[in-house]
Amino acid sequence: MLTKTIEFKSKYGRKVKILEVPVLKEDSPLYFRVNLKLNAFISKILKEQTLKTAYSFRDYLKNTIKWSDYEQIYHSEELRNNA
Repeated sequence: MLTKTIEFKSKYGRKVKILEVPVLKEDSPLYFRVNLKLNAFISKILKEQTLKTAYSFRDYLKNTIKWSDYEQIYHSEELRNNA
């Protein structure tokens, strides 16, 4: 799974970093849902009064969507026999 990090400054000058944002193709059925959740997550961060600078989008998705959808987004293939 390919992930990216988003960094930006809020209007108050606070630097914010969002980690582990999945990169999906636009024709993926989960692309729209992930973008909606990302927008909701960013607006939630901007409304918070805490001074935290790094947030994990993966943890946020783990708590807000169905587990089956989460596994489809962050699917990781297990290596067998230590290969």
